Amino acid sequence: MTNTGMNMRGKIIFYEERNFQGRHYECMSDCSDMSSYLSRCQSCRVESGCFMVYERPNYMGMQFFMRRGEYHDMQRMMSMGMTFDSIRSCRIIPYHRGQFRMKIYERENFGGQSYELMDDCDNIMDRYHMNDCQSCHVMDGHWLMYEQPNYRGRMMYLRPGEYRSFRDMGMSGMRWMSMRRIMDSCN
Repeated sequence: MTNTGMNMRGKIIFYEERNFQGRHYECMSDCSDMSSYLSRCQSCRVESGCFMVYERPNYMGMQFFMRRGEYHDMQRMMSMGMTFDSIRSCRIIPYHRGQFRMKIYERENFGGQSYELMDDCDNIMDRYHMNDCQSCHVMDGHWLMYEQPNYRGRMMYLRPGEYRSFRDMGMSGMRWMSMRRIMDSCN
């Protein structure tokens, strides 16, 4: 294993019907477009690892984090208005061993106030007196950003890299108010 500690083991099975019935599609890596395998997804089982699932192809649109477990009725489970009939892509989240570091910025293109995070932040307004986070640089680890404090609402997965504008990523008009590290619960 390298210093970054990345391990890509994971398996998720999508089913067209509730309670793991009907046609299914097994996935053990990223899949940019699942529409050729399934017409819809009503349930799924994460056998190992963690995944982000997306409502549109090419990892676009609404996102939802899934860890090991059984999801018998995806539509019922969702509280954000997204139905799993519309899942069209998924991405495995690599296991990360080591420190977590991310620098958040109040404005696009790394402008405005900035703060470096090394642990979870349940409310950027309370902790840093920031009204919004519009860009960031993930130096180490994998993170989830949430539109509301206390890790609620819509979410976005961030892996190491520079994110100059969340608007350019199809997240126009969204505010990001809390951040959480994706820890070793994905084994």
